[in-house]
Amino acid sequence: MAETFGLSDEEVQAELAKVLHQSDITVLGIGNVVLRDEGFGVRVAEYLDKNYIFPDNVQIVDGGVLGIELMQFVTGTEKLLIIDSINGGGEPGQTFRFANDEVLAHFQDKLSAHEVGIQDVLAALEVTGRKIPEVVVIGAQPFDLSAGVELSAGMAGLLEPMAEQALKELAAWGVVPEERLGEIEQDLSVVAEELTRGEG
Repeated sequence: MAETFGLSDEEVQAELAKVLHQSDITVLGIGNVVLRDEGFGVRVAEYLDKNYIFPDNVQIVDGGVLGIELMQFVTGTEKLLIIDSINGGGEPGQTFRFANDEVLAHFQDKLSAHEVGIQDVLAALEVTGRKIPEVVVIGAQPFDLSAGVELSAGMAGLLEPMAEQALKELAAWGVVPEERLGEIEQDLSVVAEELTRGEG
């Protein structure tokens, strides 16, 4: 196939490297930050990046409400931790955890655009032989999905506990970050939506 485009396999891989943001482990915060608690996953990812320094083989990604465009950020990762505001029909504030085969089953029932997008990404990776070996989704049932950029008081109270849960998941994968001292200019190591717009 590479020869069809006049490129060697090495040249194809070099081109792919320009658009793929490959890391062994990816922490992906997803959600719409202008619908209050819908942005919970992004806020947890921001919290992690603001307060911890992760090894070079770990990337923290603000996936926002991107769909299939997230492919470039998760292709090639071995372990994927997704953090989301999960409307699972439970009580507000109820937390959830799904792993591996449970993940696609969970997202099949979802209607929000970004969750459909994640389902498409995971399914596409599987059918192309690039299935991510380990996928975990953690999150909480939202309290308030009205317009606004601030989390509700109830959801804000879950921010640190969910970040701690994320750190436990990462510790199980052998990742122990350092606590960050001082402020940083950029909240996230990779802001998927901005990068995607910049490359378009």
